[in-house]
Amino acid sequence: MTRSANRRQWSSRTGATILEVLIVLSIIAMIAAVVGPRLVGYLGRAKTETAALQIDQLRNALQLFYIDAGRYPSSAEGLSALYDRPAGLGRWNGPYLETKNALIDPWGRPYIYDAPSQDHDFAVSSLGRDGVSGGDGEDADVPE
Repeated sequence: MTRSANRRQWSSRTGATILEVLIVLSIIAMIAAVVGPRLVGYLGRAKTETAALQIDQLRNALQLFYIDAGRYPSSAEGLSALYDRPAGLGRWNGPYLETKNALIDPWGRPYIYDAPSQDHDFAVSSLGRDGVSGGDGEDADVPE
């Protein structure tokens, strides 16, 4: 075989032109522009729903703590009393959580614990994505 026999014959229609590549890229960009915000919205709702489920688990763990200790954790002890035995507490059958990471909300901040008082029962909450009280959507406090 000679060298010229191995060469391919190139014509003006061989391969993709720059124009065809740009058209395909623009179609992909348009699809991403439509689908992208929806995916981000789903992710935001998923984090909010995850926070609500985790708050329910923390409430259940607080109830177990109460059954064992005869009281809820103080404000000073906080939710960490569910994982680490508080000093001076005789009856504690914890940890009441599988990992210490259960004390962190989906946005990477600790859950807020408001110890019970004469005026109200305990409360567990998250400030949402923005970390500021109030807001809408993913920025809303959980539970609202």
